[in-house]
Amino acid sequence: MNHVMVVDLGYGDAGKGTVVDWLCATRPVHTVVRFNGGAQAAHNVVLADGRQHTFAQFGAGTFRPGVRTHLSRHVVVDPLALAAEADHLTSVGVPDALDRLTVDGGALLATPYHRAANRARELARGADRHGSCGLGVGETVAYGLAHPDEAPRVADCRHPGLLRDRLTRLRDRLTTELGPLDAPPVEDCLPAFTGFAARVAIVDGSYLAGVLRAGTCVFEGAQGVLLDEWHGFHPYTTWSTTTFANAEELLAEAGLAGTARRLGVLRTVTTRHGPGPLVTEDRALPLTDPRNPTNPWQGRFRFGHFDAVAHRYALEVAGGVDGLALTHLDLTDRPLRICRRYDTVDRLPVGPPGDLDRQAALTERLLAARPVYDAPPADWVTAVEEALAAPVVLTSHGPTAEDKRPASPAPAFGAGWRRSAEVGDHLVVAAG
Repeated sequence: MNHVMVVDLGYGDAGKGTVVDWLCATRPVHTVVRFNGGAQAAHNVVLADGRQHTFAQFGAGTFRPGVRTHLSRHVVVDPLALAAEADHLTSVGVPDALDRLTVDGGALLATPYHRAANRARELARGADRHGSCGLGVGETVAYGLAHPDEAPRVADCRHPGLLRDRLTRLRDRLTTELGPLDAPPVEDCLPAFTGFAARVAIVDGSYLAGVLRAGTCVFEGAQGVLLDEWHGFHPYTTWSTTTFANAEELLAEAGLAGTARRLGVLRTVTTRHGPGPLVTEDRALPLTDPRNPTNPWQGRFRFGHFDAVAHRYALEVAGGVDGLALTHLDLTDRPLRICRRYDTVDRLPVGPPGDLDRQAALTERLLAARPVYDAPPADWVTAVEEALAAPVVLTSHGPTAEDKRPASPAPAFGAGWRRSAEVGDHLVVAAG
């Protein structure tokens, strides 16, 4: 199978959704597998007929008939947000999204109590906010780590008594710590969660192995590597592993390690939603993004020139890629430049995962760094390939699948890729 893993090599919002949609539109795809994040994902897909949807928990291939979604155990599942998303998909002509969904019963369950606690903590930080989306995903993960045997999980929705007990403990613990929460009573939450269990196929951890052998799967990542919980610039990070690691783990468990190609997604302009380092930020850039508006939790959407230093770091901590998808090439008529080095460094040091003090020190260095720019590139594809030492295999010149162009030689992207010792990091047609 020509499985593909799609990961954002920036701070998120680089176009993973539109790339996944293109993959599902141009080849038979059985299932899109989500392997991190939760309802805070915002993967925008626009069809040629004008229909659009911001995918959060459903896979971004859902517009394509027959393509299924599997939420792995690494996803934080929010049934209330999922129901709202399914309603919007119905309104834009996809009434069977829930019929094409499977959810791992071991996935953590996001609740109104997690969301309320998340917002209370973020508001308490005042001017020192971390840039949370305010949807409780990080709070859910933190509670799961602190109380692994009692944290509500998707499978609990099939057992109302057990779920009631776990929701009550959750609510009481968070109320004791934070005070009264802006969330409904437990008894009001139970019908929504049990209704979710009755409507959606909840499966065990062995299910995915069969799916991976049934047809081609696309692993769709959320957020970006520069926000990774272990390698991102602490504390402005997510409670999620945003590299290929979770997808690789799921493949290995199915006995299929090394069978998927790694596709990294980048914009021609480096962006960030929320506070934290963005070394190349330039408020004078004449850019807007209507799909990423200012919101009360993350603030404004920020734009910067292409930051090759940060993206090289992302490539290194992610373990490299087989190819790059370069999006937003329709913006290169603007005064965009490439930053290949900062005033104090041209390579960000990569350390072992888990040392958050080290990552916080790196954040302080980045907040003080200044970009050094080269002249605007005449050929963006070549310039990005040279700056990152990785091949661009797909370019995007607009929001729809029709705006995507496989790089030459096209068969290498369509027929499956492998690394070749003879040609370094370039992609060639896989045998068979």
